[in-house]
Amino acid sequence: MEYLTLSNGVKMPLEGFGVFQVPDPAVCTQAVYDAIKTGYRLIDTAALYMNEEAVGQAIKKAVADGLVTREELFITTKVWASDASYEGTKKAFDISMKKLGLDYLDLYLIHQPYGDVYGAWKAMTELYTEGKIKAIGVANFYIGKFTEFAEIVETKPMVNQIELHPFYAQYDAIENMKQYGCVPQAWGPLAEGKHGIFTHPVLGEIGAKYNKTAAQIALKWNAQRGVSIIPKSVHIERMEQNIDIWDFTISDGDMKKIDALDLGHSEIIDHNDPEVVKYILSAKTDS
Repeated sequence: MEYLTLSNGVKMPLEGFGVFQVPDPAVCTQAVYDAIKTGYRLIDTAALYMNEEAVGQAIKKAVADGLVTREELFITTKVWASDASYEGTKKAFDISMKKLGLDYLDLYLIHQPYGDVYGAWKAMTELYTEGKIKAIGVANFYIGKFTEFAEIVETKPMVNQIELHPFYAQYDAIENMKQYGCVPQAWGPLAEGKHGIFTHPVLGEIGAKYNKTAAQIALKWNAQRGVSIIPKSVHIERMEQNIDIWDFTISDGDMKKIDALDLGHSEIIDHNDPEVVKYILSAKTDS
């Protein structure tokens, strides 16, 4: 496993394991336990995913079984828009920590760029200063909103988790983040299965050169350009494949072939769509 160093010196695994859309407690707990056993050290969840307790149970079991120490893990969760305020974030953080069963958090993110994000950030910076969080950042802050936010806040976001995959490369957003010392992190690095990514002819042809699958090529492409990736799967065989990307390097020519797949827009979610914004603002966590 390779690591990235955040602006405050904290080291974050370049690849992690996500649990979005895995709400079933038993399935989620087993998946996270299997992921840790497979070698994943970054686990990414969120209050809205409704599975923080299951993630916490998996961490507890993995530590008790001697698979890993707490210090070797990098745990991320997120505050949802409905809790994005100073007091709301303080409360949401306490609830998340109780569900996760942790004494400290490695990374806390503002999940969406809506609500009182500046009040939420004030609360997060205080928790960070108190040592309760190792690093703080944002998610889904696209280039305009991210720039505004980073220009205004004193403590700059250390991570911005956005949609990044071969069909939505967002090189401009990545370069913009770098100006503020922010590390890009990819949600949906496998495009949530769209565009036949697992059997895509270009990715498959490149993969054959390195004895890798199309999915492994897509993941390595992001990692190779300095993007942290958090693929998800409840199947241990797929977990093993997804993490088996550290023994080869994609050539510059092949990287450019993958770059050429970029559509320049998302086909998963449009954060500028008023209906999407309304949904985000209406959705609630179980806190």
